[in-house]
Amino acid sequence: MSEETAELQAGPHGAADLELKPALEAMLMVVDEPATEEHLARILERPKRRIGDALRELADEYTVQGRGFELRYVAGGWRFYTRAAYAPAVERLVLEGQTARLTQAALETLAVVAYRQPVSRSRVSAVRGVNCDGVMRTLLQRGLVEEAGAEPETGAILYRTTNYFLERMGLRGLDELPELAPFLPEAEAIEAETQEGVPSFDPDAPDSEDADDKTEL
Repeated sequence: MSEETAELQAGPHGAADLELKPALEAMLMVVDEPATEEHLARILERPKRRIGDALRELADEYTVQGRGFELRYVAGGWRFYTRAAYAPAVERLVLEGQTARLTQAALETLAVVAYRQPVSRSRVSAVRGVNCDGVMRTLLQRGLVEEAGAEPETGAILYRTTNYFLERMGLRGLDELPELAPFLPEAEAIEAETQEGVPSFDPDAPDSEDADDKTEL
């Protein structure tokens, strides 16, 4: 066996010999979703606890150094994010001129799902006081919400937010959502007045998006 062939065969098994923190940095540079400690530990052949300690140490080091990025634990895993203080520069580079942002209607609908989940389309429409079928389709396509079974009483499909939602919001879990108590009385009053007669989405019918939903992408 040639030396080159031996190196190629040994390559996948050399992760355990790598310096831990630089190896973690290299891996987190290329992930497209938060990486769990279990996964990183398996790849690097190290104990999960050691991986977790190293990740927290890296996060602290970046903060102390005032780096333009930070390492955050969100949606059950770790991922690099740009630091909020440098958002103006990042926005000009990445977001300027793009039209891929959610409309106000979509943001309102997403907020209802986040706080009321699992929730049906008709209940979301009742809270907003307007048919939300078009916006719900957009949120599904964006991967921000997903189906979560059916309502036992009516058979209506229920929806919830996804891990991608947590990732985009920079949250560890739903318990980190801001307190909504000051706004609940008004929302409940609207729902009580409008939950009767809210039309549901017919997949074979033409789009039935309301006026503010028609501006969706």
